[in-house]
Amino acid sequence: MLMPKRVKHRKQFRGSMAGKLTRGTKVTNGEYGLVALEPSWIKSNQIEAARIAMTRYMKRGGKVWIKLFPDKPITHKPLEVRMGKGKGAVEYWVAVVKPGRVMFEVAGVPEETAREALRLAMHKLPIKCKIVSREELEGGEA
Repeated sequence: MLMPKRVKHRKQFRGSMAGKLTRGTKVTNGEYGLVALEPSWIKSNQIEAARIAMTRYMKRGGKVWIKLFPDKPITHKPLEVRMGKGKGAVEYWVAVVKPGRVMFEVAGVPEETAREALRLAMHKLPIKCKIVSREELEGGEA
């Protein structure tokens, strides 16, 4: 699963998912993309499950780009432990996703194959998404 090789600080605050997205809103590499419609944390194992679903459906044809990386550590204290005594250990890593973020891109396969592969990936993620093409996003902004 994805995680940083090394980090400056081992534990982080929870942070805020409020605000608008300024970067990562265009389909840059592929022809079709999966865009988030809600703010959320996406775990590294959810990203991996979506990637596997897409590549299996495309029978390893075409190319898949993962446009998000889980670089935020999430900690948990063990069960049945009293309050205090410091922050818990890092349990997993998440990517912070805001609405409008292009999370996955696909190229090199026919449109119906790409849309079905992205639909299968969408079911592995905990948020509402939509499938867009490069032309749709460019046409909407111009």
